[in-house]
Amino acid sequence: MKRKENYLLHSVAGQNVIVPVGDACKDFNGMLTVNETGKFLWEQLAEETTVEKLVQALLAEYDVSADTAEQDVQKFLDGLRKAHALNE
Repeated sequence: MKRKENYLLHSVAGQNVIVPVGDACKDFNGMLTVNETGKFLWEQLAEETTVEKLVQALLAEYDVSADTAEQDVQKFLDGLRKAHALNE
């Protein structure tokens, strides 16, 4: 899986948001607000990856349990799926 190219991460008023651009606005008219963990995962999705690799990257970067990392990854990916921001 990989993030779609027509979604961009911006910092707006101290918050990280993912917004669609161009034709992506037809699929999703809004923005996703993400925390630092979400920003980290979004950056990991610049390259083709897997759920397992995302969980391992989260574990290496943050002091969280494997269960928490897996839940966070799944929740983040679910949000991207709803926004049509993920190529799988």
